[in-house]
Amino acid sequence: MTETDELRAIQTLPVIAADQFIVESGVAEGDALSFADELMLDDIYGLQPGATRQLLTVALGADQRTYVVAAGSELGTPGHPVHLDSCLTFMGPDGATFEALVLVEVEDDTAAGIHMLPLASFRKKTDYRLVGIDRKTATTRFAEVACVSFTRGTHITMASGAQTPIEDLRIGDRVLTRDDGPQQIRWIGHSTLRAVGAFAPVVIAKAALNNENDLVVSPDHRIFVYQRSDRLGAGRAEVLVKVRHLINGMTVYQRDGGFVEYYQLLFDDHQIIYAEGIAAESLLIDHRTRGAVPADVRRRISETGPGHAHRPHLDYEVRESLLSSPDAVNLLRRASSN
Repeated sequence: MTETDELRAIQTLPVIAADQFIVESGVAEGDALSFADELMLDDIYGLQPGATRQLLTVALGADQRTYVVAAGSELGTPGHPVHLDSCLTFMGPDGATFEALVLVEVEDDTAAGIHMLPLASFRKKTDYRLVGIDRKTATTRFAEVACVSFTRGTHITMASGAQTPIEDLRIGDRVLTRDDGPQQIRWIGHSTLRAVGAFAPVVIAKAALNNENDLVVSPDHRIFVYQRSDRLGAGRAEVLVKVRHLINGMTVYQRDGGFVEYYQLLFDDHQIIYAEGIAAESLLIDHRTRGAVPADVRRRISETGPGHAHRPHLDYEVRESLLSSPDAVNLLRRASSN
């Protein structure tokens, strides 16, 4: 696997170790969160006082379909397989529901570690009653986390040059793309989610990257920047940047709370399109996201075909270390303007 392949394959997941989420009342009182076969509905869980999110870094295994713990992960042992076990639903004291995915790290067919990936913000000193255990939807929910999404109100540049709110787009509409000119939309995904945890959107404030309005997208969305001068030190002019790596708390920040309407745009190929004037990627069908796309759509656009298997611009993604400067957003704005 080349360095570029490795970069695309790795995912870093902010998880909570199972022993930090304990049954405080119920049949399994005193036990840590476990995999689905060992859980009991109506048990009441709580975060431990010292509970914190840690980073579980996973990469594709040799079969290019399953995950293993990657080198450098804060949790787990590199090389151990990681299985997506289930999606759990908890109910808080006020009746609100909270979802979490259970990931099981395996060694010699034995669970070596269990990790919870919250899809909402769980709070300490709060009771959470387990009300749902679902193995079937876990893959879809995991895929939804990986899907790159725009939010309601985002203006997309059409083939005509018109700026159209994403909620007004229809299948068959022609959108301007960076690499292939006008292209037809093949599928539009739409969902309304709690804007918390893994689903809290990232706001790129007006003018931060020469954008005319705020651009609000999902955390793992990647934007494309052409540097007229290589201020990042990437060794090339064209860079693909994950928006979560640009968060500085001021001009780029995560908006947590309430609900968010997410839209995904799918084309025959993975494309770079224009949203609020910023070049940003469309949905890529791959091992992570295919569970979120209807089967009939996947059949029409094969993830193993020439479009969604690889595109040259995917080689331009830069590592987070190049964006560690608190001035990274200003560097990119100046680099693309000069």
